[in-house]
Amino acid sequence: HSAHDSCGGETVLARQTDTWPHTETRKYSPAGKWTGTGQPEAICATWHCPAPPPGTSGFVSFEAEFPALKMRPINPALPTVAEHSVDLVAMTLTILSLILKNGDPSWIRSVPIWERAPWCETIISAFSLQDQTSPRLLSSHLPIQLFPKAFFSTKAKVIYLSRNPRDVVVSFYHYSKIARQLKDPGTPDQFLENFLKGEVQFGSWFDHIKGWIRMQGRENFLLLTYEELQRDLQGSVQRICEFLGRPLDEEALGSVVAHSTFGAMKANSMSNYTLLPTSLLDHRQGAFLRKGVCGDWKNHFTVAQSEAFDRVYREQMRGVQAFPWDEAPEETSPDPEPQPETGGSPARPPSPSRRLSPSPIPAPSRPRIPPTRDPE
Repeated sequence: HSAHDSCGGETVLARQTDTWPHTETRKYSPAGKWTGTGQPEAICATWHCPAPPPGTSGFVSFEAEFPALKMRPINPALPTVAEHSVDLVAMTLTILSLILKNGDPSWIRSVPIWERAPWCETIISAFSLQDQTSPRLLSSHLPIQLFPKAFFSTKAKVIYLSRNPRDVVVSFYHYSKIARQLKDPGTPDQFLENFLKGEVQFGSWFDHIKGWIRMQGRENFLLLTYEELQRDLQGSVQRICEFLGRPLDEEALGSVVAHSTFGAMKANSMSNYTLLPTSLLDHRQGAFLRKGVCGDWKNHFTVAQSEAFDRVYREQMRGVQAFPWDEAPEETSPDPEPQPETGGSPARPPSPSRRLSPSPIPAPSRPRIPPTRDPE
C-alpha cells in the first residue's frame, strides 16, 4: 500500500474497530520490549483485541500510546498501499524510488528496498521514518481498518496495489515457504482453503480490497494492478507520475522503465531481498522474487481448486467493479532472465518451476462483474 504524508498531527499504525472487545493490553517500553510478551518486532504501543486478522495482532495500536510519527505539513511522503503479492510491492516501490530521484538509479543500487520504503508495521521502521527527509516512502500490507487513523485527515497519497487473487494464492504460497515468521503453508489444498477463509497473514483478500477501493474517487487515491504494470509499464509509470504531480522528461522516464522491470529488479541485490538474513528468509527454499508473470495460476490450480475459488470469488465480489482479471483470461508471459541494472533485452527464459498442483488447466470462463458505484 502507498501514501504521501502531508498534514500536521500524530500518525498511528492502526485503529481500533468497534467489533473487537478490549481484552488485553500490551504496552511498549522505551527499552524496545513488549511488557510481558517480549515481542520487540511489533510496532505500536497497545492492542485490545482477541481476534484481529491473522498476522496483525501485534500491529493494532492506539493513538494515545503510539510513539510519535509526525505527519509533515509539506513535502508529502509517498507510502505505498499494497496487498499480499510481494513482487508487485517490490516493483512499485522501485518505480516510486526512481521517480523520486528523477530516474537516477543510484539510490536503488545503494540502499536496500526496505530502507527506502520502510514497512510501517514494524517498530524499527516506525522510528527510522522519523529521521528521513521528505518526501518519504512508506509501505504497508494493513487492511484499511488497521491503517493509521491520522492518515485519513491528511492529503497523503495512497497507491493501492492489487493483483489477480489466483496469482496471489500461488505467490503467497511460495512466499510462505521461505518466510521464517510464517507457519508452513501445508498442502496447496490446505493453503487455498485458508486463503479463501481469510485465515492467512493480514486476513481476507476480499475484505482487504473491498475496504480500500471505497476510497476510489478521492484525489489522493490511485488503484493500480499488476496486470496493468505488465501490459504497459511505461504507461503505468506515466500514470503514477501524473498522480504524484512529478512529471519526468523522456530520458528520466526511460530510465525508470528500464530499471523497474522484473528482470532488472531480480538482478539488483538492493531490490531482490537476497540481503535479508536467513533468520528472516530461507533462501534455500526459493527466491523472494520468483517469476513475475500474470496468469501463472493456470500452471498450478487443479480443476477442483479453480472451481472452488470461482465459487467464493463470485460470492465475495458480487456487486463490486470489474478488474482486469475479470475481463479476459490472462496470458502467461515467459519468465524474464535477470538483467544488468543498466537494462537490456531479456534472454531466453529458464525452465518453468515445478507445479504447485499436478494438473494444469485452461483458464475457466468467468462472467464479467459489472461496475458499480463505490459506497459512500
